[in-house]
Amino acid sequence: MALTLRSAADLLARHGLLREIIEGATWTMDAGDIAGADRPFAAVTYDTRQAAEGTLLFCKGRFKAAYLDGIDGRGLAAYVAETDFSAATAAPGLIVNDVRRAMSLLSAEFYGRPQDELTVIGITGTKGKTTTAYFTQAVLAAYSGGKAALFSSLDNCLDGRTWVESDLTTPESLDAFRMMREALDNGMRYLVMEVSSQAYKVERVYGLTFDAGAFLNISPDHISPIEHPTFEDYLYCKRQLTRNCRTLVLNADCDHADLIRQDASAAGVPLVTFALHGAGGNGTDDTAGNTAADITAAPDAGPEHGYLFRDHGETVGDFTLELEGSFNAANAAAAIGLARAVGVPAGSPAFTALERVRIAGRMEHYQSGDIVAYVDYAHNYVSTKTLMEFVLRKYGDRDPRIVVVTGSVGDKAVDRREGIIKGVQDHADRIILTSEDTVAEPMIDILHEMQGHITNPHVACDIELDRAKAIEAAVDDARAHAGRLTILLVIGKGEERWIKVEGKHAPYEGDDRVVTRLLGIGREPGRAA
Repeated sequence: MALTLRSAADLLARHGLLREIIEGATWTMDAGDIAGADRPFAAVTYDTRQAAEGTLLFCKGRFKAAYLDGIDGRGLAAYVAETDFSAATAAPGLIVNDVRRAMSLLSAEFYGRPQDELTVIGITGTKGKTTTAYFTQAVLAAYSGGKAALFSSLDNCLDGRTWVESDLTTPESLDAFRMMREALDNGMRYLVMEVSSQAYKVERVYGLTFDAGAFLNISPDHISPIEHPTFEDYLYCKRQLTRNCRTLVLNADCDHADLIRQDASAAGVPLVTFALHGAGGNGTDDTAGNTAADITAAPDAGPEHGYLFRDHGETVGDFTLELEGSFNAANAAAAIGLARAVGVPAGSPAFTALERVRIAGRMEHYQSGDIVAYVDYAHNYVSTKTLMEFVLRKYGDRDPRIVVVTGSVGDKAVDRREGIIKGVQDHADRIILTSEDTVAEPMIDILHEMQGHITNPHVACDIELDRAKAIEAAVDDARAHAGRLTILLVIGKGEERWIKVEGKHAPYEGDDRVVTRLLGIGREPGRAA
């Protein structure tokens, strides 16, 4: 059914969001008092520059009346806002308590509620969302003959084969429902999407119920004046996924797992747990000393990255993953839990797709002589600590020299600056601090702050603002110690081909390309298979 002023007002009223409808001197709760109330909207947007004949405009964020100058001449049909703009436009206004919630509800209706025809999977957690999303999408694509779409912080895929770089981890609600409709029109049956804490903080997924959701882990991140004021707020936002899914797949070793179990119980949401065996944990142990869970991953006796995956004791498969690290085996276990929750049989050959997944900028591994380099998106305490633990498990018996190239974003997530240093400094021989994305905050100030968090007197640290030169310095360091294994960890940017400078994208070669060029390898990372 087409979205009209009348149906929009009715929907908003049912959700307790509508305050009144204003058109000039008319203030009313009855859309029938407004001429053209049953005329379908031709388009929806939150960008006044896109407003045209028949458009419904959402006035969100720091919206100013001046943005409406001349908009009546372009045929604005109506607007949704938290304040009255009748002095700036003759179009009727749906005045609401929360414009972002209203935008999510009305956008879904405008695009015909595509979520009702898709099987939608949501994934949250501090670390591993992207990898788990790619694993899950690969399995569902294999199971459905390529009919699985993806929204991720790296790429979006709406047709099962075309990958487009994304702007946000979780799209704005209007964009998300538009993309869902496009995916559905492309014949997609499944949608896998990352769900950030900000998605719940700013209502990007308001009203959306996931057919299955995963809660991977939690640790402090995104704590800043413009994101989450406290860790409690960060965790609370992420916990909303539990109450907004039909089945929750939970890491049995997750911090605050008991609280999340209480959430699931209170909401009547069935719970499936997963765990990595043989790696310790803080969950309930079974008689073998392993974390008790429904879906398990345990290292096998075969290839280096081989893991045996089981579902309630039934073997799903013995898979050798392209993505190294036990944390990626845990991500694969979560993907198995999600796929099983939406109907993929445990014995399906679709699960072999896990073995073919590679993600550009995630655990990309290069080697030239006695230099081993990893390019990874690690960008906070838990991810850098986990990466360092992986390196020590794999190479520790060879007494490697470890050089880390890193920085941290400006203007937000200020807790990461200390966290990154804390995650690597106990085992790094040298840390080279370099540029990452920033808007207003000077990068040199950020790097000096990070340098100030180093407490290990045995770690050499220097600053090189030019990121490519910083990686070059790390390679030169490795070559200066020829004869000893050197591990280079180039983290934070992955395969991104830009660096944000003063809020604008500046072209950048990419960490992966710089590393392969300097090592003379010539191998390019691949997209997920």
